Amino acid sequence: MHGATADRFFRVLQGREPAIYEEILDKTEEHYTTVSRDTAFAGRSTNPMDKRLDFTAYCLALIKTMEERGWDVASIRNLCLEITKEYVKPRNRIHAWFKRLPVRLIHTRLMQSIVRSLNRRISTKGHADGFAATILTDKDETLGLGYGIDITECGICKLFQKHGSENYVPILCEVDRITTTLAGLTMIRSGTIAEGSEICDFRYVRSSAGAEA
Repeated sequence: MHGATADRFFRVLQGREPAIYEEILDKTEEHYTTVSRDTAFAGRSTNPMDKRLDFTAYCLALIKTMEERGWDVASIRNLCLEITKEYVKPRNRIHAWFKRLPVRLIHTRLMQSIVRSLNRRISTKGHADGFAATILTDKDETLGLGYGIDITECGICKLFQKHGSENYVPILCEVDRITTTLAGLTMIRSGTIAEGSEICDFRYVRSSAGAEA
């Protein structure tokens, strides 16, 4: 992850630590070079969920850098979440509208067709180190929304475990709540693979903002 993408990723850190920003950036890039070897498959994977692993690799590289600088878990968590909020926030009103559009179209024939196609792709692993998941559309199983996800294999857990950083995975789990809010939903989850559950169950209800149409 380079150029403008890396700049957005580090904008918060640059403001907080301007004196050592370049040093942190260089060390993170060094870690990323190593970590990203284990996510190189993501760009060509047939499972679209694996695409998020490049961002995950950069997060792990930053975590390793800050850990080396003596930061504790709580401080690293707060930094990662602050950076993530900056990274995923809509660039403008149109971008924010598009993030909420799928929720508004969830019960249309077009969106249902897209969901069925997506389910076929994510239910099969594209790589042994990647994700596998199932999309649920039964309203009784999805709090009435007609859309939910069960992740049965987590590529993030696999990557962090490989690098001895599994205790940091729950930070990435928290990111799901941030992106869900941007979609106009509230996420309800009973457990995650990172915390010892067999699956990560994603269930959603419309937020008051997401109900506006």
